[in-house]
Amino acid sequence: MASNPFIRALSLTGFDQFARGNGLDPIQMLRQANLPVASLRRPEDILAFRHYCALLELCGQRSNNGLFGLEYGLYQGIDVFGDIFYLIHNTKTIGDALRELRANFVFYNGAAQIDLEVVDGLALLSYRTDEQVIDGLPQAEELACGVGMQLMRTLAGGKWRPEAIMLRHAPIADESVYLQALSIAPTFSAAHTGLLFDACVLAQPLDCANENLYQLIAQHLSGMERLSADEMPGYVRQLLRNLLPSGRATIERVADCMALNPRTLQRRLAQEGTFFQHLLDETRQQLVRNYLQVPTISLTQVAQLLGYADVSTFSRAFHRWFGVSPLEWCRQAGLRRQPLLLQNRLKGRS
Repeated sequence: MASNPFIRALSLTGFDQFARGNGLDPIQMLRQANLPVASLRRPEDILAFRHYCALLELCGQRSNNGLFGLEYGLYQGIDVFGDIFYLIHNTKTIGDALRELRANFVFYNGAAQIDLEVVDGLALLSYRTDEQVIDGLPQAEELACGVGMQLMRTLAGGKWRPEAIMLRHAPIADESVYLQALSIAPTFSAAHTGLLFDACVLAQPLDCANENLYQLIAQHLSGMERLSADEMPGYVRQLLRNLLPSGRATIERVADCMALNPRTLQRRLAQEGTFFQHLLDETRQQLVRNYLQVPTISLTQVAQLLGYADVSTFSRAFHRWFGVSPLEWCRQAGLRRQPLLLQNRLKGRS
């Protein structure tokens, strides 16, 4: 499957606390990396992988900690996998767990792949991206190794150690600092980024395996949206829902959030048979139906939530979509709209 330049905001697990522990303001760091602050509370959000890498690079520079990404990965550990961890933890063996991780990683990361290979009695759990030249990518790859270390320690026991830790890039800090953080000196400028270990570990059974729980979580994941390369309209809709209340739902802003230029975004949407204005109108129409169901939300507030400067502009757009005014639409739908102040007065009389 082709890769995609997006990841879930689940990748920001623990960022607030970890950044503060490194003397950083997490909100400021996110804004400077052009990542939405609200994504700290919305792990299902999508983020541009390039912006995520830029965040790690920026944090490493501002904290004067070259191993920011690696230490952040060790800090995140299995929490960064979300529901996927509960799926893999209920397989029969460590090998089964890692193969499930490889198959389901696309739910949370469309920009990278996890591979598992066995050659001459050694297993290689590797992390790779199709894009090789991204600012901050070494930080992201080291973060992945840190997460992988914690995952293997959780599955195989706290004393587990790899035969080797391999990194595709040159050291970005003194090698003695790597040794202190990992208890093993990495191999730099390697062909792959990943962990090399004795393949016999793959056959080790997992004591907590629960077939019923595994099936339940697998069913849950099957209903989730994968970060696949042909889901560009879906990503645009999600970003529009996040950006509309701020009044910044322009194609330039959406493209910027995706680390694309507007022309590239338009071209990719055209390849999917749609265009930006259509998705913007479609998203607003879906949202306004929900907003008008709540009688205590005024039309001014509805207009603001949809990113309009005033009620008259919103009303004209609404009439274009539905052929009637918002109030007439509510009347036809049997919805009664009362201002909140009037409702409170009526309650006070009862």
